[in-house]
Amino acid sequence: MISKKLEKAVNEQIQKETYSAYLYLAMAAYFAAQNLDGFANWFYVQNQEETFHAMKLHKYLIERGGEVELMEIQKPPKDFESPLKAFQAALEHERFISKSINELLQKALDEGDHALASFLKWYVDEQVEEEANAEKIVAQLEMIEGYKPGLYHLDKELAARVFTPPVDATA
Repeated sequence: MISKKLEKAVNEQIQKETYSAYLYLAMAAYFAAQNLDGFANWFYVQNQEETFHAMKLHKYLIERGGEVELMEIQKPPKDFESPLKAFQAALEHERFISKSINELLQKALDEGDHALASFLKWYVDEQVEEEANAEKIVAQLEMIEGYKPGLYHLDKELAARVFTPPVDATA
């Protein structure tokens, strides 16, 4: 059985992951409106990943005898000014999520909840990948800033991304 304090913290993380999905859906719409379908695809896939992350926490909380309490989701912005600024915002958001996961892990350790700590290791590792992916695209966009053929090429590359749920992770 999970403690009430950790139940509340996991519910807060579910809210953050759900907001992430919503934010990335807004970013996908921003790019789709500009006919940058590859960029839109990247964020549609990101939306699926974040939904998966929220559902994984949701199911874990139920398995531990906790109560899921869905919280209000803030309205995300809809204009991101440029592809570079959108990915910089995504990177900043991923860093926020990493910090939040680390804080949740620390709460689990402080309470001696080793089951939750073990479960959160997957999220810690996943956030390393999330930040690295966003950092790479930010760097690429900085290299090609103002060079439309480069933007076109990157758009085509991002169109190839697909969502593949982890085999060993249940959702």
